This record gives sequence, C-alpha cells and structure tokens, in this order.
Amino acid sequence: MAPESSAPLLNGQPWLSIVGIGEDGLAGLGELARQAITEADFVFGGKRHLDLAGDAIRGESRPWPQPFDSAMLAILTLRGHKVCVLASGDPFFFGVGVTLARQLSKQDYRVFPAPSAFSLAASRLGWALQEIETVSLHGRALDLIRPLLHPGRKVIALTSDADGPAQLAKLLTEAGFGTSRLTVLEALGGAREKTRSTLASDFSLTGIDPLNVVALEVQAEATARVLPLGFGLPDDLFEHDGQITKREIRAVTLSALSPRRGELLWDIGAGSGSIGIEWMLAHPSMQAMAIEHHSERAARIRRNAQNFGVPALQLIEGRAPDALAGLPEPDAIFIGGGGSGDGVLQAALTTLKPGGRLVANAVTLEMEQVLLNAHSQWGGSLTRLSIDRAEPVGRMTGWRPAMPVTQWIFSRGLNP
Repeated sequence: MAPESSAPLLNGQPWLSIVGIGEDGLAGLGELARQAITEADFVFGGKRHLDLAGDAIRGESRPWPQPFDSAMLAILTLRGHKVCVLASGDPFFFGVGVTLARQLSKQDYRVFPAPSAFSLAASRLGWALQEIETVSLHGRALDLIRPLLHPGRKVIALTSDADGPAQLAKLLTEAGFGTSRLTVLEALGGAREKTRSTLASDFSLTGIDPLNVVALEVQAEATARVLPLGFGLPDDLFEHDGQITKREIRAVTLSALSPRRGELLWDIGAGSGSIGIEWMLAHPSMQAMAIEHHSERAARIRRNAQNFGVPALQLIEGRAPDALAGLPEPDAIFIGGGGSGDGVLQAALTTLKPGGRLVANAVTLEMEQVLLNAHSQWGGSLTRLSIDRAEPVGRMTGWRPAMPVTQWIFSRGLNP
C-alpha cells in the first residue's frame, strides 16, 4: 500500500524517476536526482543501490525480487504514485531503463543518468570510447566476446561477477589470444576502486570485486581463432559433415540476401548453420532462425553458434514446411542447395514480409527444376555459379570443378 502522504499526480506528469547512481553514492548525484529519490513514495533497486542512497530515501525501499521480475509488474502496478528506480550508472546502456521504457510512454518517466562503467573505465585508461568496442557480458554468454577479438583492437567488457575476469582469461587463452593484456577495473568511482593488469595466459588475480569491468588489448597468436569481417568465412572454421554452403557460394548468397540491421532470417535446412551465423555476425541487431531436422546437424549448429559468438541464434528442430508454422515472419529466407521441394518454397514465399528477400540454391536437377518453375511463375533472377579449385593432379596441378549451383533470388514488393 502507498503511504498516506502520497499526493496524486497530475495527468501527463511523470510518475516514475529512473536515477543512475555510482559507487560514490549520493555525492555523485545532482540536486534533481537527489530530490527524485527523497520525494518518492517507493524506491526500487538492488540492495547495494538502496544502501548507497539510503540517507535520501524517505519512502518505502523495495529491493529487486529474486528471481528478477523482467516484466516490472511491481513497478507498473504503482502507476500514479511517485516511484523511483535506482540503477547502476547509465540506466539506458545495458540497464534497467531500457526494460522499463519498452513498457511505458515517454511521458511516464524522467531519467537522471550517471556515467556508465564503460565511460569510467575509458577515462581511467585514457581510451577514446568511439574508437573501441564495448560489450556487456553481465548475465549473458561469455561467447559474445569472440567476434570482437581482432589483433590490435581494444575492448571493454562488463562482467557478471568476481569470477568473470578469470573465465574471460580462460576463453582468450583457449582461443589463441593468451598474450592479450587484461586490465581489471574494480568498483569504479567508489572508495574500493582498484585497477590490476595481467596477460590472459598468466591470469592469477584473486579477491576481485564482483563489480568489475575488463579492458582488453587484443593480441593474437598464430593459432588464434580470428573471425574476419565480411562474408565468406573459411569453411574450416565451421564444424560440419560436408553439409555446408561453401565459402565462395556463401559469400554470394549472403550478398543476395542483403542483410539490414535488425532483420530476421530463416535458414531452412541449415546444415552447419553457416548462413545464419554469418548473417548474425553482420551486426549485433541481426536475428536468425536455423531450421534443421537432422539431430546431429542441429547439435553442430548449437556448437558453431557458440564458437562464433552468436549464442542467440535460434534453432528450430523439425522438417520444413511443418516446422515453419507459428514462427515470426522473416525479413529474409534462405533455402539450401539440397532443397526440400516445391512445398517448402511455396510455404516460404507465403510468409515473406513485404520488402523481404528469398534466396534458394540448387545443386540437384530436381531442386533446379523447382527454381526454374518458380522463376517462371514469380520472376526474380536466376544465376548459375561455378567454382573451380586448383588441386594436385599427380605431380602437377589442375583445375577441379565443384558442383555448380543454380541460385534463384526473389524480392517481394512493398506493395501487394
């Protein structure tokens, strides 16, 4: 229940304040942020946040429930009362502010951000934020760091807990980046602030504060697993059983799919998952669903997604077209070279969004006939792709042709 002193808010007046607070507590807040805390009937936050702001809290303190309520129902039910939410640093940089904003209108809340852990770390190191990579590994898969590991680059990563730096050092060492320098910055902005540095392969730091970020100066060994930018990654980076869209064809295929930020791809008959994985590597906002009925290949897709740092790749185990039922509408669809017949193609075409693209490859005569029929009925473009590779012929070298690929590209118009 709300305190009896709570005054009703006028229509259109923000009822929620989101205050970013650092390890320096109230001392680091401006007057308006302090006032928002003091005037609130209810103040939400982690126990640490509530302790930092304790001297300013006059209303009821409410620690976050365990497990965390991502729907924020406890806050939303208090609409009309003065509510304050405390967050670490900048609430809109991997913070709780993003979660709240998705469920509220801009008129419902006001925000008082503080410097993020990334900003504080960059200022301590003298690094230009716009020239480095930043990633949150807090409550997220450590593998997300993998696409960022390019020699000579700098990365700042927010970890989940005191074990995060050691786990990150282990991943780097196993992936061939053991000579990279790790700087662990702990409890930034507070009395417990500490900075320590070591090579990943020599990591032995102990007593690390749970509040930490790790700054990486990436160095690669000869065996390092570097994931290049661009399409057409080497085939041997993927675990596969031969069911993989080969490197050169994959590059052409992804170019035809024309990835755009935030889009969803269906990879039907995903095999090793290579198309969906490279689609997701194009930008952090990309989404992909790999549809694969073969259980062993599905397991490989999971492992590949982990090793390429795209653990959010969604795997749908089933056979198309039945497995496509109920899936969110895609912006782009790829159907692999083995093909699944006219039924899959028809089902895919009916779900494609306006402005969406479909690319289908054929290596069999039967699937090629399906694409010829589709081209005749729907239009689009047909291309024949042929790759020859130099290989030994006795003690000499000759060209050995790979199976030719027929590729059909179709784009759905924006207007019906």
